[in-house]
Amino acid sequence: MTNPQPTVAIIGASADRTKYGNKSLRAHLAQGFQVFPVNPKGGEIEGLKVYSKLSELPGPVDRVSMYVPPVVGLSMIDEIARLKPQELWLNPGSESDELYEKATALGLNVIIACSIIDIGTTPTAFGDA
Repeated sequence: MTNPQPTVAIIGASADRTKYGNKSLRAHLAQGFQVFPVNPKGGEIEGLKVYSKLSELPGPVDRVSMYVPPVVGLSMIDEIARLKPQELWLNPGSESDELYEKATALGLNVIIACSIIDIGTTPTAFGDA
């Protein structure tokens, strides 16, 4: 049986509420997602445990949303592929031709767009603080 609550890993989650890695976390929470923030610093963001590595996630994820430079994404792409998410979102600034090609070669469903807009809201709805 599938989890009725969709799950998302936010790679590049940030405690800085002005950054998109934080706005996305809050937007997905507001839209009913179970959110797994991923940042090598670990800790806690917006009351959620932060996972320093994808291998630490407690369960499967429906989508992965990236807010890191393409070179960081490339270093993580094999691990992302092992998660078998239904969607990999390369948000503005995280995309590159090389990352897209590698991800699609690994069988990932890559979407180059803003994942916040996809879930029915906008980054500006989450302001700067």
